[in-house]
Amino acid sequence: MRAGRRRKEYHSDVMTAPNRLAREKSPYLLSHARNPVDWYPWGEEAFAAARERNVPLFVSIGYSACHWCHVMERESFEDADVARLMNENLVAVKVDREELPAVDHLFMAYCQGMTGSGGWPLSVVLTPAGQPFFAGTYFPKESGFGRPGMMELAPLLGRLWRDEREKVLGTAGQLERALAEQVRPAAGALPGQDVIDRVKGELARLYDSRWGGFGKAPKFPTVPWLLFLLRYAEKHGGGGRARVMVEETLRALRLGGIFDQIGSGFHRYSTDEGWLVPHFEKMLYDQALLALAYTEAFRLWGDAAFRTVAEEILTYVLRDLRAPDGGFAAAEDADSEGEEGRFYLWRLDEVTALVGTGAAEEFAAAFHLKANGNFTGETGERSDRNIPHRLSPLAISAADFTLPAGGLPPSLEEARTALLAAREKRVRPHRDDKVLADWNGLMIAALAKAAAVFVEPAYAREAACAAEFVLSKLRDAEGNLLHRYREGEAAFAAVVDDYADLAWGCLELHGATGEQRWLDEARQLLAAMDVSFGDGAGGLFFSSPDPLLPLRQMIGMDAALPAGAAVAAEVLARLGTATGEPRYRERAREIVRALAGDLERAPLGCCQLLAAAMLLEEEPA
Repeated sequence: MRAGRRRKEYHSDVMTAPNRLAREKSPYLLSHARNPVDWYPWGEEAFAAARERNVPLFVSIGYSACHWCHVMERESFEDADVARLMNENLVAVKVDREELPAVDHLFMAYCQGMTGSGGWPLSVVLTPAGQPFFAGTYFPKESGFGRPGMMELAPLLGRLWRDEREKVLGTAGQLERALAEQVRPAAGALPGQDVIDRVKGELARLYDSRWGGFGKAPKFPTVPWLLFLLRYAEKHGGGGRARVMVEETLRALRLGGIFDQIGSGFHRYSTDEGWLVPHFEKMLYDQALLALAYTEAFRLWGDAAFRTVAEEILTYVLRDLRAPDGGFAAAEDADSEGEEGRFYLWRLDEVTALVGTGAAEEFAAAFHLKANGNFTGETGERSDRNIPHRLSPLAISAADFTLPAGGLPPSLEEARTALLAAREKRVRPHRDDKVLADWNGLMIAALAKAAAVFVEPAYAREAACAAEFVLSKLRDAEGNLLHRYREGEAAFAAVVDDYADLAWGCLELHGATGEQRWLDEARQLLAAMDVSFGDGAGGLFFSSPDPLLPLRQMIGMDAALPAGAAVAAEVLARLGTATGEPRYRERAREIVRALAGDLERAPLGCCQLLAAAMLLEEEPA
C-alpha cells in the first residue's frame, strides 16, 4: 500500500451491525455496509423480499468516486430516522453502476424519460414485479427548494403502492411502453456525408471559443466528440475548423484545474466554463480516452506538447491506478477526510513552507495561487485554498492558450516535485481498485496506441500485461468473459462494451507489436460478442437477457464513454482492413445500419458511430 493511502471500506459514522452488503466485493457497496438502511444487493433475494412484503423496491445506484453519492449517504442513509422509514415502507437495493452497467443504463433511461435529466446518485422505485414508476437523482433528508426529502418520500412511496396501486401500475405500464419504443432503434441506411457535416457544424455551434470545449457549465471533456473531430479532420486534409476545435480544447484542458497540475491525470469534469473547479474524482476511462485523443492529435499534427500530455496521463495511470492483482483500478474518489478536493488544494503559506519564499512566488505566479485562495467550495464561500492551474484569465480566447512542449522550466518543476512529495503524505482519496474489462480495454488501447505512435515499447509491454490479466482472470468456468474482478473474484456477466473495448485494445496491441496473437484475440472476442449479443438482424444488444430487468437495450448513443456497439463497428472495419477479409467490414456496416434510428434521432450523440461510418467509407488498403 502506497504511503499516505488510507483504505477505508466502511466510512459510516453510524455503528450498526453489518448489513447484507458486507458480503459484497464492490468498494461502493462495502461503504454502505454499516448503514442502518437494510440494504440488499441487486438480485432475486431483494425482489423476493419485495413480493413477500408487498412493498416497492427503492433502487439506489451510484459509484465509489461519486461525490454526491457520498453526500446523500451522509445526509440520509446514515440517518436512523430516514433508515427506519425506508425499512418500514420499502425494500432498499444498492447498486454499483460500474459493476452492473445494464441496470444503470436502463434505469437512467427511465429517469431521463420521466424527469428530463439524470445523474448520480440515481434513485429509481420499482413495483415488486420490477416495473419502474418513480425516478430521480439526489434527495436530501428534508424537503426543500422544490425537492422532496427522504423523510417525506419514503412513506409517500409506501402509501402510493398501498392506496393507489392501479394508478401506480398504469404509470409503470406507460413508462415501459414509451421506453420500449426507444430501446431498439429502427434500422436504416448508413449515414451520408450530409449527416457527418451536419454534426461537425453542430459541434462548431456549441464550441466555446473563449475557453475551449463545448457548451456551458458544467463542462465535460466529451472525448467521443473530440475523437470524431480528429477523424473528420484527418479525412478532410487534417485542417479546418475541426482541427481548431480539437487543438484549442486539448490545450485548455491541460492548462485548467480539471488537470491535476501537481500529480497529472484528469478529473472528471469542470463545474465552471473556464475549466478551473472540477469535481475531483479521477476515472480510468477519462485517462484512457484523453490519452488516445492527445496521442491522435500528435500523430496528425506533430505538436510535441500533445505527446507530453499523453505521457503525463500514462505516467499517472501507471503510478497510481495499478490494481493490486493486475490490470488497472477503476477510479480515485473526489473526497478525502470527508471533504471534496481536500487532497488537491493548497494554501499559499503551505507552498512557501515547502519551497521557500522566492520559489513560492514564482510558482504562485505561474499557477495562479492567491493568498486568499481561488477555490469556492459547495457552500459558496471562498476558502483560503487554491487549485493550481495555468489558464490565464487575461487571455482573450482559447486561441491564445499556449501549451509548451517538454514540461515545466527547471525551477517550477523542482517546486512541483516538492509539492507532489508532500502531497503523498496526506490522506489520499479512496481508490476503487476493482478491475473492469471494458475500461481496461480502453486503457490497453491507449497504451498500445502510444507505443506505436511514440515508438515506446515500454507502453506496449504495459498494455500486454494488462491484456493478459483481463483475458485470463475475467472468465467464468465456461471461458465466457466477465465484467469485474476484485480480490481474487471475477463476477458479473460481460456487456457488449467489455468485448468491444477489449477487442479494440487487442487490435491496437497488434498494431504496436505485430504479434499475431493479439489479432487472434480480437477476432475471438468479436465472434463471442456476436454470439452473446447479436439480435439476429444485424444489431447488438447491450447486455445478455436478465429476468430482473423489464427491457433489453440496444445502444448506439455515446455517454462519457463511446457506445460499445459503435466501438465494435469500428474495430470490425479495421479488422477487415488488417486481415483482408471483407466479412468484417460488412458486419460493421450491419451494426451501423441497425443503429440508424439513434443516428436519426440524435446524431450528435452518436459520434463514435459516425466515426466508424467515416472509416467504412474508405477503401481498405
